[in-house]
Amino acid sequence: MIQLMNGLTKVKVINEENKEGFIGSIKSLSYAMIVMFIGLFLIVAIKIPDVRDLLNVFSGRNTSVSKSKDSELSKNTQYWRAPEESQIPTGREGDLIKYGKELIIHTSKYLGPRGSVAQISNGMNCNNCHLEGGTKPWGNNYSAVFSTYPKFRDRSGAVETIYKRVNDCFERSLNGRPLDSNSKEMKAIYAYIKWLGSNVNKGQKPAGSGLYELAFINRAANPDLGKKIYVAQCKSCHQANGEGMINGEGNEFTYPPLWGNNSYNQGAGLFRLTRFAGYIKSNMPLGATHDAPILTDEQAWDLAAYVNSMPRPQMNLSKDWPNIKTKPIDHPFGPFTDEFSENQHKYGPFGPIKEKRSK
Repeated sequence: MIQLMNGLTKVKVINEENKEGFIGSIKSLSYAMIVMFIGLFLIVAIKIPDVRDLLNVFSGRNTSVSKSKDSELSKNTQYWRAPEESQIPTGREGDLIKYGKELIIHTSKYLGPRGSVAQISNGMNCNNCHLEGGTKPWGNNYSAVFSTYPKFRDRSGAVETIYKRVNDCFERSLNGRPLDSNSKEMKAIYAYIKWLGSNVNKGQKPAGSGLYELAFINRAANPDLGKKIYVAQCKSCHQANGEGMINGEGNEFTYPPLWGNNSYNQGAGLFRLTRFAGYIKSNMPLGATHDAPILTDEQAWDLAAYVNSMPRPQMNLSKDWPNIKTKPIDHPFGPFTDEFSENQHKYGPFGPIKEKRSK
């Protein structure tokens, strides 16, 4: 009996020792797992600072936004903001600024096919390309216009004034005729652009000015894929045939035409794919912003390719880029200084063209 009790005591002691050893092993394993996860988190934080990039890595999706642009799109970036309307001066100058804003937002009401002042444009508004009256970050805003003009532009091969730049838009994006630089309308647009840039130092370009430069993808942009995106994301506003949606009065578009007779011609800046893809990424479909885009990079490229593959008005571009060495890589009309085709200059892939030029 005593031997049995001693035996049971020894078994109990052994079991307690095994239990303590088992618990110790679990604790050691837990500590090891915690250390491993902390190490993994630190590696991810250093190597992949954007959670969206981490998701792209695990999903196998090609992420094409450059690190420099990622930082530029950071919510911590201080983007340019337009002056408050309360800062518009009173009197004649203020009235001119307000009229200029009205012309930018409702161009067609005054200068479109049924314009009350003149009939010199296609029915689109400046606001269709220069969003929110030219004030939206990465929405083709006017923040750096007054601070950087006059300036030399390779497209014309000459020094251009703001008046010339405005008329470029009238002749290309609005597929119309130029405004008289001495007209009240041109002076008003000039006054508004000048006022918008009043908080920008001369020669400076604030963060978020103009258009976002979307990094290249490693293939050609695909119009066929873009058509599917258009049907799913854009057709409800811009309509099945890209004709846009005109307002009840019939004097301006609520949603602009993206191709066809009333859209921008092939000389417009947005006909260049790198410009249009960046515009789409930061602004489209309705509700998208630079820090909360709706489409992926590849979708933006493909959608831009589809829209710009459709028929539109033509203009004479024979005087553009007089020094052909300065043609942008996405200008799709020859002659070129390289061996790449017009089709590749239009749709890409653009990486090989850029690499060739850098040599």
